Amino acid sequence: MNKKCAVVVGAGKSLGAFLAKHLSENNYNVIVADINLDNAKNVANEITDQGYDATAMYVDATCEESVKELFEDIEMKYSTVDLMVYNAGVALSSKITEFQKKDFDFIVDVNLNGYFLTSKYASKLMIKHSTKGRIIQINSKSGKVGSKYNSAYSSAKFAGVGLTQSLALDLAEHEITVNSLMLGNLLNSDMFESLIPQYAVKLGVAENEVKKLYMDKVPLARGCEFIDVAEVLLFYSSEKASYCTGQSINITGGQVMF
Repeated sequence: MNKKCAVVVGAGKSLGAFLAKHLSENNYNVIVADINLDNAKNVANEITDQGYDATAMYVDATCEESVKELFEDIEMKYSTVDLMVYNAGVALSSKITEFQKKDFDFIVDVNLNGYFLTSKYASKLMIKHSTKGRIIQINSKSGKVGSKYNSAYSSAKFAGVGLTQSLALDLAEHEITVNSLMLGNLLNSDMFESLIPQYAVKLGVAENEVKKLYMDKVPLARGCEFIDVAEVLLFYSSEKASYCTGQSINITGGQVMF
């Protein structure tokens, strides 16, 4: 079986690194793309040490020239790309009355504008080589329901759903599908860990109580694990999901059901 090519944007650590490794174990040559090239190299080295193919590449997803260069480099090495996963994301938690515009702009830039730019150049490459590709955004339940003290993050994620649906319409004639994965709380991710002090203030609890409170909100009574995301990602990147596009797929343990 010929290997396909996947690029994971924001793959230098945490969930992105896990997805890159999981894809490599499932017949993909993987481009580990990240703004922190050292992190990307570390992940790529871990993959190649296991006997799989991986290449670290730098990208600033908010800079169009950087994204353009990334996909030019991918074309030189792999010709085309079969799967683009947009995993880059940032969040800052603050009440709207205290939220700084520069922080709002930064969060929207990474979570939304980066998704737009990488999708633009991934799809151009797919179309050029007649590749029936897949574009998958790593989104959040905050893209379906508002999130207290997370106005910028939630706004960007809601907008990501609209972008996914629009891209799906744009690219259907090329048999390129576009979907978003709406994740529950990744309690073991670097992002969630970084927000625990702010969430403790929001909830009025000690920091060591935060994760339990979030698990208590979930019908299946646990957080979203990296493997939960990886297995759904594999399905939507496969031929088994060739008739699915423009969808926002919940991976929330029942916390969000629409």
